[in-house]
Amino acid sequence: MSNAKINGIVLSESNVGDFDKMLTILTPNLGKISCVAKGARRPKSALLAGTQIFSFGEYLVYKGSQTYHINSVEPIEVFYNLRIDLDKLQYAVHINKIVQDVTHENQNCYKILQLLLNTLYTISETDKNLDMVLGVFKLRLLCILGFTPQIQECTNCREKEELAYFSIKDNGLKCKVCGKQDTSAIAISQSALNAIKYTVTAPPKKLYSFNLKDEALEEFKLVTKIYFNEKLEKEY
Repeated sequence: MSNAKINGIVLSESNVGDFDKMLTILTPNLGKISCVAKGARRPKSALLAGTQIFSFGEYLVYKGSQTYHINSVEPIEVFYNLRIDLDKLQYAVHINKIVQDVTHENQNCYKILQLLLNTLYTISETDKNLDMVLGVFKLRLLCILGFTPQIQECTNCREKEELAYFSIKDNGLKCKVCGKQDTSAIAISQSALNAIKYTVTAPPKKLYSFNLKDEALEEFKLVTKIYFNEKLEKEY
C-alpha cells in the first residue's frame, strides 16, 4: 500500500522496544486501526505530540503486513485541559473505553468520531456538568448504533400528549397511564424529557447547547445510564 493521509484520534498508546509506540487510532473510514510509531518516544521526535492519547491529527501512514506504520503527523487538537484536570480526565478515559468497545477495523466510524471529538472538546474547554455530558454522549451514541428511542409518542398507545415516563423495555417514552403499568419505566420531568428529545435530534455541533440542574439532571443521568447498559448488555 502507498502512503495515505488519514485523520484520527489516539485511543490508546503502549510502549514497544526502547523508543517506539503501538497506537490504537480511531479514523472516520478505516475504523479502529493499530499503528506503529517508530521512535515516537525519543525526546526530539517529530511524532511525539501527535502520538499521545486523545491527540487528534492528520497522519501519513502506510499499511504493513499486519499493521499500519506512521511516517508523520500534523497535530490538530491535543485536548490539553484533559491532562491537567483529574475529573475531566476520568470522564474522558471512561468515554474512551466505551468508544473502544463499540468500534472495529474497517468500520465507517465518521459519526462516532465526530461525537467523540465534540464530547472531548466540551469536557476540555467548557464547564458543563460532566455527568450531563456523559449522559448526552451515551444516548447519542446509542442512536448512532441503532438504538434510537421513540420520543414522539407513547410506545404503547401512541398518545402524543402527557408523556411522562421513559420505558427501558419498550425503548422510548410512555404516557402517564401506560408508564404506570410498565415496571421498567422511569418517571421523568418535562425538563428531563426535553433533554432526551434534544439529545436525540440536535445537530452534532449543537449537541451540548443546553444545561440541566438538580432533579432533572438526576433523572436524565438515571435514564441514560440504565438504557445504555441495557442496550449494550454491559455494566458501565
